[in-house]
Amino acid sequence: MIKHVSVLYVGHLELENVGRSGTPPDERRYDNERFQEAYWMARDAAQLMDELGYWCLWTAEHHFQREGYEVFPNLVLLNTWLATQTTRLRHGCAFNTLTAWHPIRLAEDYAVADIVTEGRVILGIGRGYQSREVETLGAPLLDNDANRELFEESVELLV
Repeated sequence: MIKHVSVLYVGHLELENVGRSGTPPDERRYDNERFQEAYWMARDAAQLMDELGYWCLWTAEHHFQREGYEVFPNLVLLNTWLATQTTRLRHGCAFNTLTAWHPIRLAEDYAVADIVTEGRVILGIGRGYQSREVETLGAPLLDNDANRELFEESVELLV
């Protein structure tokens, strides 16, 4: 029996001229006004999901995505705000790139989110997979062993 139904919204913009003969992603450049649309879309989706009885809206952390895909850089802040826009829907972070955060600070931020949302914000962590994001924020990614070591140490500190 299905008990929980969730949705994953990674924070993309409504893209025009897409597809095989469309504008190549590397040639897309959106301004800040367009990036804001993803936040309002997330709010609208969360409110509808809340109304319909969904269990959780999952979001994904990404950085420097000028192409219009995956534009949410701070999930704890976003999902805490989304919790103020809904009444019972949970807001999951799928996932925070732990290697790009100070693990104790991330734990502290989620502790606050947990308190002020009465447990409706869910922490999720991962190692990251895009060098443009992870390496730019100061963590190794191209060196897989160094990334795994940093991730494992960060998990210990976070917990």
